[in-house]
Amino acid sequence: MKHFYVLLSFFFLVSWQSFRSDKEAANPRDYLNDLKIELKKEWPKNKTINLVFHGHSVPAGYFKTPTVNTLQSYPHQVLEQLKSLYPLAVINIINTSIGGENSINGEKRFKNDVINHNPDVVFIDYSLNDRGLGLEKSKIAWEKMIKLALRKNIKVILLTPSPDMGVNILDSNSVLNKHAEQVKSLSTKYNVGLIDSYALFKEKATYGEGVINYMSQINHPNEKGHRLISNEILTYFK
Repeated sequence: MKHFYVLLSFFFLVSWQSFRSDKEAANPRDYLNDLKIELKKEWPKNKTINLVFHGHSVPAGYFKTPTVNTLQSYPHQVLEQLKSLYPLAVINIINTSIGGENSINGEKRFKNDVINHNPDVVFIDYSLNDRGLGLEKSKIAWEKMIKLALRKNIKVILLTPSPDMGVNILDSNSVLNKHAEQVKSLSTKYNVGLIDSYALFKEKATYGEGVINYMSQINHPNEKGHRLISNEILTYFK
């Protein structure tokens, strides 16, 4: 009988740990382990790595509308930093982002504009514009994109919104904060990667540093703001 209870306790422990792991966002330290191995391979054993950034005006590179500073936006900052880490790697940054777009429209073109590039990793960043959709509609669109990517064995990393200066970033009841929380919830539900951009900027405000120092206009980060995001993305590749 004693052995029975020991086995039963072990069963519940393993089941609880499995359940818990299913309810966590992917660990940045090991989520891209297989990809990091590929990035270290030398020619001719290496392969081209495709990173697709899908979203609205921020990843597209809009700073002060209508200026688009492509090379200072976080997707290209990521490429620059990755090439320092992995000088032997062939890395494509494919930016499918469109200024002004929301996740419903992004989902409609996800298969043709994103999946067809055979990405190794897909980054999704739509929350700023999804406020016009509401939480429920945006959640449906995000989940469709996540599920399709996962069915294709593509790694997914979700981004919470960067700031809008018209919204108090310290207000936990703001619509923007609620979208950030929803993105975090999706990352745990599907055990995918998370870049909590909103938290990065909120931390600056919490410690008294003006978020405006990281913004080029009311809802677009400047190069310094994009650097906060790109540095966080790099934690998945180190």
